[in-house]
Amino acid sequence: MRYTRLALISVLSTLALGTVAMPVAAQSSASAELINGLNGKLLYVGIPITILVEAILIYTVIKFRNNDDATPTQENRRLEITWTVATALILLFVGVASYGVLANENITYQPEAENAAGEAVNGQEQQPEPVVVYAEAYQWGWEMSYPEAGNFTNGNTMVIPADRPVVIQTSSRDVIHGFHVPKMALKTDSMPGQINTIKTVPYETGSYQGYCTQFCGVAHSQMYFTVDVVPQDEYQQWLTNQQNSAES
Repeated sequence: MRYTRLALISVLSTLALGTVAMPVAAQSSASAELINGLNGKLLYVGIPITILVEAILIYTVIKFRNNDDATPTQENRRLEITWTVATALILLFVGVASYGVLANENITYQPEAENAAGEAVNGQEQQPEPVVVYAEAYQWGWEMSYPEAGNFTNGNTMVIPADRPVVIQTSSRDVIHGFHVPKMALKTDSMPGQINTIKTVPYETGSYQGYCTQFCGVAHSQMYFTVDVVPQDEYQQWLTNQQNSAES
């Protein structure tokens, strides 16, 4: 009974620690922050469970390695209740933690929620209007355009500002492709006749590589693109220059 209580207390302590544990490393975007944070919490649950299972396995192998006369295991209701309750608590924690991330608009974007972008944050600051970029895939390349800024195109390079919401709309001219930027935790399908939308907030400036995740033909491996995250003032200057060039 004593060991049963210790096991249950250990599981509850692990779950409590997982709810407050957050990664300290800087994240490249709001999407990466959410996903990496969830992975960190699940590790606090997964690692102790793995160690416990392996410890029981090793103990069993060593203790019964010379036992040639196997006997049926006797029923232990307390043990069965304990692992049933512990499993239910673990699944509940995983479900609640996952839903909190999956429901976030930076993971599962809902267009109707965009009206809330201008509402007050913490009762003080106003969230800036999102930058909209259209990423069109084709065999075998990408074309980035800015529909709300004159609809000019910029080849396979997407330029976006840091610390500002960015809405990415993507589709395909021909077959199914996949829009994926691993370091920013951005991924969705690019499908013909359909526009899929994802949203994030870039945090770290720099250049991030993206590629197609759906096999789409002989040159699929060459379908790379680049996402350049720059400071807001630099982005505004770049945007002005692109608009002037398009007009002329």
